[in-house]
Amino acid sequence: MKIHPMWRNYPLVEPELEQVLTLIDKNITTNNAPVRDAILKMINAGGKLLRPAYCLLFSQFKPVDRHKMIALAAAVETLHTATLIHDDIIDEADVRRGQPSIQATFGQDTAVYAGDYLFTVCFKLLAGYASDLRSVQQDGKHMEAILNGELDQMATRYNLDITIDQYLTQISGKTGQLFALSSFLGAYESGNSLHFARNAQTIGLNIGIAFQLLDDILDYTATSAQFGKPVQEDMRQGVYSAPLILALHDDSDDFIPYLSKRSQMTPDDAQAVDQLVRQHGGIDQAQTLARNYTDTALAAIHKLPDVPVRATLEELTSTLLNRQS
Repeated sequence: MKIHPMWRNYPLVEPELEQVLTLIDKNITTNNAPVRDAILKMINAGGKLLRPAYCLLFSQFKPVDRHKMIALAAAVETLHTATLIHDDIIDEADVRRGQPSIQATFGQDTAVYAGDYLFTVCFKLLAGYASDLRSVQQDGKHMEAILNGELDQMATRYNLDITIDQYLTQISGKTGQLFALSSFLGAYESGNSLHFARNAQTIGLNIGIAFQLLDDILDYTATSAQFGKPVQEDMRQGVYSAPLILALHDDSDDFIPYLSKRSQMTPDDAQAVDQLVRQHGGIDQAQTLARNYTDTALAAIHKLPDVPVRATLEELTSTLLNRQS
């Protein structure tokens, strides 16, 4: 199972990420062929494995059994993949990672079972390798926060009055919490203090928020081919992200003729909104916000103990949060 070529630049984590994928594959033991095929297709679709990478990197501040950390990183990735599968069902998304989504290829029934099955794999790995109940409890708390983020997003669909604080709360749950959990597990389960693990958790949260902000900015600045999914599709579904929210607060009247069409928006409507977002400074304001979270994460990483993995964390985070596609 091949991992993304970006990891060739990070020898401290590349071989272990390959083992993460191998371990996930070994734990997909269901006899249901459609579900197994759907899961393996998703896992091999070229995801960047960022969350397990942060788990592995934060575990390298102290010597620890590497097989244990690889298993916990695999648990994080199975949890992430399960949430993606269920997201695509809810959104009726046809594309994921540049390929047809599981629900588009195999149908919604198979997709639901595939996502549910991955949740069981996640907890099986956690139960087998976590050192105490704190990690399992933490996983439960983060899963609750992820769900609350999704529910908050659902509740504010097509809401032209959504605030940037509401949006940040949503993405803190939807995206930030998995980065936070990954970083916490890596730090805590490798024998670091709870204080160190909580610090890692906060760093992960800031990375996750900045990552989602940048994703939402790229929805306006990248093409579908660059980004691996249809751009501006969330807007048609009433999910408004930072560039649009910030532009709406500048002057919402300009947007009403287009956004009031909701799911009936045409490509021309979407293009008109795109231009208005630029005109009202939404992209520039969102980029400033993303930069603030990025700088906060990098400053905190720089204060970590000066061991080789710190430089890797700094390089990866800087590269990830300054990407163009």
